[in-house]
Amino acid sequence: MSISLIGIITVQVYWINSTIEIRENQFSSDVKYALAKVSENIQNREFSDYYKEFTPYLDSARMAKKGIIKNLFYRKIDTSTNEIFTYRQSILENNYKSPINNLRLDLDSLNIKSYYSESVKEISKLNEVSKDITQLSPEQKFVKRGKLVALEKMQLEDFFKEIAPRNPIYKRVTNNELKLNLDYELGQRGVVTDFGFGVYSGDFPTKIKSDNFKLNIGKTYKVPLFIDDSGNSSYFLYVSFPKKKEYILGAISKILILGAFFILIIAFAYGGAIYQLIKQKQVSQIKTEFINNMTHEFKTPIATINLALDAIKNPKIIDNKEKILNYVNMIREENKRMHNQVENVLRISKLEKNQLDISKEIVDISDLLEDAITHVTLIVNNRGGYINTHFSATLDEVHASPFHLKNVFVNVLDNAIKYSEDAPKIDVYTDTIVNELIIKIVDQGIGMAKNVQKQVFNKFYREQTGNVHNVKGHGLGLAYVKKIVEIHNGTVSVESEKGKGSTFTIKLTLI
Repeated sequence: MSISLIGIITVQVYWINSTIEIRENQFSSDVKYALAKVSENIQNREFSDYYKEFTPYLDSARMAKKGIIKNLFYRKIDTSTNEIFTYRQSILENNYKSPINNLRLDLDSLNIKSYYSESVKEISKLNEVSKDITQLSPEQKFVKRGKLVALEKMQLEDFFKEIAPRNPIYKRVTNNELKLNLDYELGQRGVVTDFGFGVYSGDFPTKIKSDNFKLNIGKTYKVPLFIDDSGNSSYFLYVSFPKKKEYILGAISKILILGAFFILIIAFAYGGAIYQLIKQKQVSQIKTEFINNMTHEFKTPIATINLALDAIKNPKIIDNKEKILNYVNMIREENKRMHNQVENVLRISKLEKNQLDISKEIVDISDLLEDAITHVTLIVNNRGGYINTHFSATLDEVHASPFHLKNVFVNVLDNAIKYSEDAPKIDVYTDTIVNELIIKIVDQGIGMAKNVQKQVFNKFYREQTGNVHNVKGHGLGLAYVKKIVEIHNGTVSVESEKGKGSTFTIKLTLI
């Protein structure tokens, strides 16, 4: 059972760990894909802005009527460095007449560096596209012009990739744009959790970052921004997820709870089975000991009765009336002793089943204790001992069953007498605390160990060490005491030290 339990729990834990690992890998994959998409969106947006800005000028240049190549110049003056950047773009004038041959633009919003197209192939393609365009059908003209625009767009894109890095990063992208892009792309992949971001140039942070973002290598995801034609980038976007662990566990919380629930059920079932096995073994041992004790207790009175009956049969005694009466009394006493033992067993059985009829009335505890003491005084005197009373209670009336409560006191006193090796020395105390009556029965007997004190009120329990083993009884007396006191809404406890005696304390509620 232990091996099976360990195996099942190990498999469950492995399965849960595997699920968490798979979820983490899926999370990382979704985040990386989303960041790549964000980088692409930002770069496309930047080119789109440039293209929209220059499209009106390109459209004007296409108004030329003749198919000769003219030059379009873009110029920017950098006042901080006193540098002039010029771009020359070859354009086609096909069967269109342009009012100007050269278009010169001064744009403050761009940093443009000198750019010359050395691709003869591209120019020849442009010429081929524009050739005899007037001889084509309208549909063919539309396709030819579309190819012309696409080639122009490619040339402009290459040009903008060259000039864009001259702008500072905060002019190329904003915090708000990054946040909106990240929110959208992560949300598209089901990643809905808090995140922080920051753009770094090498190891140095830029102004583009979220509040309280701190770079933590190994715990953040990164993607390059504004990649050039060679695949290189000067900027990297870092994104962190402070609640990543909680998010991943939350995503599989139902599976985790279900797995943990079944593990607990298995563990409790196993623990319950082991507990029942141990309990049944203890009960079996207790019952065996009870049967042995009961047999021993019955054996003596039965033997005495048999001897008395044999004596009565004797012709020399049968005519002796005095001896016959003596033997009859002996038989009656032994029979009464066996009857009491059987009654004790039946009484405990009825208590366990709540079948014992207990009628309560107003009882004076001092009088009840005196009656109980009188019941055992003869035994104490025969052994040379004493029972002293110390009744300090100002009030001692309780609502109780006189018969059963008297039996409680008799059982405790009898227990003190049996477990005193020398002459029994017993003191009985009563006291009142608030609305409770405290009864203490103190002996100077052999005492008991701590582990025995915890079990002494259990049914059939008897200590099996030292001289205690030789004490007669069934282990029912103190179990009966505890049950009766609890029925009277009271408590009973014991304090003891080995070799120094025991103190039984009974607390009852006063009227």
